[in-house]
Amino acid sequence: MQGATLCLIAMTGNRAWAQTAAPLTIDQAVTEAIEHNFTVAAERQNLGVADARVLTASLRPNPVLTASLMLPDATIFNNNVNPREGIVRGDVLLERGGKRDRRVEMAQAARDVTELQLQNTVRALALNVQSAFIDVQQAQSDLRLARESLAAFNEIVAINTERVRSGDLASVELARSHLAAMQFKNDVRKVDAKLAVATHRLRALLGRTDAVPIEATGDLRRDGAASLRPDALQALAFRLRPDLKALEREQARSSADVRLQLAQGKIDYTLSAEFHRQAAPGSLTGNEWGLFVSAPIPIFNRNQGEAERARREARQAVARTTALQSDITSELRSAWDQFTAMRELVDTIEQQMLAQARDVRDTTGYSYRRGEASFIELLDAQRTFNDTMQSYNEARAEYARSLYTLDALTGGTHP
Repeated sequence: MQGATLCLIAMTGNRAWAQTAAPLTIDQAVTEAIEHNFTVAAERQNLGVADARVLTASLRPNPVLTASLMLPDATIFNNNVNPREGIVRGDVLLERGGKRDRRVEMAQAARDVTELQLQNTVRALALNVQSAFIDVQQAQSDLRLARESLAAFNEIVAINTERVRSGDLASVELARSHLAAMQFKNDVRKVDAKLAVATHRLRALLGRTDAVPIEATGDLRRDGAASLRPDALQALAFRLRPDLKALEREQARSSADVRLQLAQGKIDYTLSAEFHRQAAPGSLTGNEWGLFVSAPIPIFNRNQGEAERARREARQAVARTTALQSDITSELRSAWDQFTAMRELVDTIEQQMLAQARDVRDTTGYSYRRGEASFIELLDAQRTFNDTMQSYNEARAEYARSLYTLDALTGGTHP
């Protein structure tokens, strides 16, 4: 019974992993990640928090209502020493210096910063998804190459087995082909594991919690950026990068904070009205009214510390903006160098190496089957072709990744 249960569990697990891979393009992956990624979902909550702070900043101070009842004991009351008394008092704070407007201005600027930071999180997520997707595409290409090599050498093993049976080939040659096939089988396993790791990373970025396999479809990107120059890319970045715009908006928030703290240094008035209702022994009753104005005397605390803190934060925001602009310039130069290097490498492999490596492999394989080439020559030709193809797959992946990196660094998509 226990064995049957274990068998059923194993069959269920195998069916789960044997599900058909769902085709996915890179654009679909980015869209899905933006909609479902857990980090972005958490960041979106910051917008609601910022909206709540704007609402809080717009609220006026509540008036204060105080009610009290004074009930003297019978001896005091009956001897007309103290009457019974009911008191109602109201206090209203009158803010000066435009404090409410300054609070709203600062909260709105902070909300704008939060929105731009969310856009920057989405920008970074899109680049991570694109990079992970390219990793999956590269691993899929390497896996196809490894499987093709394994199939070719399995065919060699089958041919050599028949040749050994017919006495046309030494058994040591069959052992060599068996060993080579096993090595290619190990290559398949390694690349398969690499593909699984890349797929798990992509699935996590997409916010998926299932185990459905992913098939990365579509060609690796080969378009543009060639018509753009580093100075044009820098201009785009300074205009479009959400993290830079967030720092610029942070300068506006800091300036609004300075104005708020200066307004906080203005004294506020408290207007009060008070009503007394008194009752003496017998039928004697009377009312009493009072109006009051109170204000603090700004001798020591005029909010000097907070005003100075806000000024320094404003200067700090300017310095951070300058530092980020410098970082953007440096990152763009490095990304541009990577882009040009990968473009030249892809062109070199395509124009000078691929056809030659394929011809050498095919010719050597044909010669080996005719007994005109050694097994070592065949194995060397196959491995040379595999190394060339792997270099080509890696170069194409890095070239596509460099294009997406340029897009991310400029904060937009190139035409």
